[in-house]
Amino acid sequence: MTDRADSSGGTTAPPAPRSAAPAATGSGGGSGSDGGRGGRVGRGPRAVRRRGAGAPRPRRRSLRSRLRRDWQLLLMTLPAIALLAVFHYTPTLGNIIAFQDYNPWDGVIGSPWVGFSQFERLFTDARFWSAAGNTLMIAGIQLVFFFPIPIALAILLDSVLSRRMRLVLQSIVYMPHFFSWVLVVTLFQQVLGGAGLFSQILRQNGYAPLDVMTNPDAFLFVVTSQMIWKDAGWGTIIFLAALAAINQNLYESAAVDGAGRWRRMWHITLPGLRPVIILLLILKLGDILNVGFEQFYLQRDAFGANVSEVLDTFIYHQTLVTGNFSAGAVAGLVKGIVGLILIVLANKLAHKMGENGIYRRS
Repeated sequence: MTDRADSSGGTTAPPAPRSAAPAATGSGGGSGSDGGRGGRVGRGPRAVRRRGAGAPRPRRRSLRSRLRRDWQLLLMTLPAIALLAVFHYTPTLGNIIAFQDYNPWDGVIGSPWVGFSQFERLFTDARFWSAAGNTLMIAGIQLVFFFPIPIALAILLDSVLSRRMRLVLQSIVYMPHFFSWVLVVTLFQQVLGGAGLFSQILRQNGYAPLDVMTNPDAFLFVVTSQMIWKDAGWGTIIFLAALAAINQNLYESAAVDGAGRWRRMWHITLPGLRPVIILLLILKLGDILNVGFEQFYLQRDAFGANVSEVLDTFIYHQTLVTGNFSAGAVAGLVKGIVGLILIVLANKLAHKMGENGIYRRS
């Protein structure tokens, strides 16, 4: 807009812009600054906060849009899904023989349906309860004595300053995991057996030899020692990874504040390992009835079935030795149900403690 000249030849200033209108009024006649009347939300800061608090949640994507977005990732998981479906979920359908008097020659279709009579027969079998008691006893001892050892060993390995020495120690403690249980039992037999190294030392010093590998009272000590020697080092891997994720500045700040080694471990290291410890503890509780098969099967005759029979060996003898496939299916089904219940309960307990557990409902 050009300026207009006045009568004296000067120029006049351009007209001033219109003053800003007052706050817009709502349709109900109220001003916007007071939040609007008639249910309308105004434009003031309070109104903005009120609108944000009452805003609807963003609409979830439809299944088709999510499939279109993530089809590459789903395609990558297809081999793993096929593996699980063929070797895990499909055989699960075979649990139907737990409700039949199964005969391999008649098959699932030709075998008669007996309902829960196989469960009643199993629950009245003293050998089943003996095997279950041995399994729980072994699992409890392993949970108390074996589970904390990889944690302590990982903390000790992480405290080694020399990287080369740490790698050497890790290789040494990892190695027994790759030995078969046949070799592990043989090594213990050569050391603690009647003709082993320990008995020879006692014999040379005038004492009677001691055969630990056939003593039923020493069975729990032997199997726990075997598991610690074989798998404690391998169990440190995940804890070492968790230790590597802890911020090292926390240790430096604690050291500046005067915290010693034990204080730093108690207030920094262990809290940093807590989520991993709870996760592995939940998985261990869900797998508490699976203490192993080969280790106990190899030593069943030496120690006696009354102390070394566990659920896995019991199922083996009920199915493949005696041919009672229905009883073995019932025992396996009971194991699976108990393990599922323990995982759900342990996961809920983890949520109560403020941890994520193995899954969380969205």
